[in-house]
Amino acid sequence: MSRKHTPDDPELAHRLSRRGMLGVAAGTTAAALVGTVAATAPAAAAEPAVAARGKGRGRPVLPPGRLGIQLYSLRDRVSTAGFATVFRELERYGYDEIEFAGYTQGSAGPITLAQLKRLAHDHGLNPIGSHVGYYDNGNPNAYTFAQNLTKVLDDAEALGLKHIGTASGPFRYGSTVDAWKRAAEDFNTYGEAARARGMKFYQHNHAEEFSFATDKPSVRLYDVLLAETDPDHVFLEMDIYWAYSAQFRFGKQVDGTPRPFDPLDYVLKRPHRYPLFHVKDGIRDDSTRDGYRMSDVGDGDIDYKRFLSKVTARTHNGRRYHHWQAEHDNPAESYAFARKSSAHLHSLRERCGD
Repeated sequence: MSRKHTPDDPELAHRLSRRGMLGVAAGTTAAALVGTVAATAPAAAAEPAVAARGKGRGRPVLPPGRLGIQLYSLRDRVSTAGFATVFRELERYGYDEIEFAGYTQGSAGPITLAQLKRLAHDHGLNPIGSHVGYYDNGNPNAYTFAQNLTKVLDDAEALGLKHIGTASGPFRYGSTVDAWKRAAEDFNTYGEAARARGMKFYQHNHAEEFSFATDKPSVRLYDVLLAETDPDHVFLEMDIYWAYSAQFRFGKQVDGTPRPFDPLDYVLKRPHRYPLFHVKDGIRDDSTRDGYRMSDVGDGDIDYKRFLSKVTARTHNGRRYHHWQAEHDNPAESYAFARKSSAHLHSLRERCGD
């Protein structure tokens, strides 16, 4: 059942409703900004586990050409073996896209952005996005949006990225409603600058974004972010695992008042604002702080067949719009995680009548 999560603050509720209306009107424009899809990796290069993607009955729920991976999950391999080796493995596993978490490769030696872009395309991988820090008040030369916006966008443009974003929470000024309004203005500035270059700025959530304002404990901070950011300039990358963790952690206000929500509802109400997703799985465990223990995709309890099906069915031409990035913060074996995640997501099917 769909649960409503309209904020209690009347002004904020009005802004959030208006943002939703503006975003729907801008949906066609937003879709037009999405780049073309890179060619799918050759079938002959696929791992046996991925080659089974065409088996089974029903329609695939994973949109063709839209499976990516956040390279943070493979940072150990990138650091020691380099991008070339990692990209070769990802091509074998059937990935279509990559999301960067930095542009260096440790002991593998220096690499230019032009070389990195060419290397990705040589392996049939479309660089779709990148995570960069939001701010660092202690270092004016920090590679962040707040300190070096032009450089960040220059590099993203050199890589041919269509999305450039941050995994930093909007806590720069604190956890009050006004603090998040200020952070939203920062994001609007970055989003406008990114759009001027043909890119989309996005923010990736963790669980804490769904907590409540310290000055207005009935207002969910994520609702402030949605209400105060311009839907034409600021987009969201939902980390599905952390959103479900937030559902567990922040389903009640501090005073115990129930405030349940469904992460999927946020997406279905504003599908155009979520071009990117992190597909991360977890085993439900109510004894832990987060309510889940992170796992490889397919080994956990998050229903990705339902989630992908609902999102792609709800949006016009949805199968050509959203991007799905597999991720695990600390996989036991990063290549095994990448291989298993691709195989599982490619295996998901739904009946045509579903």
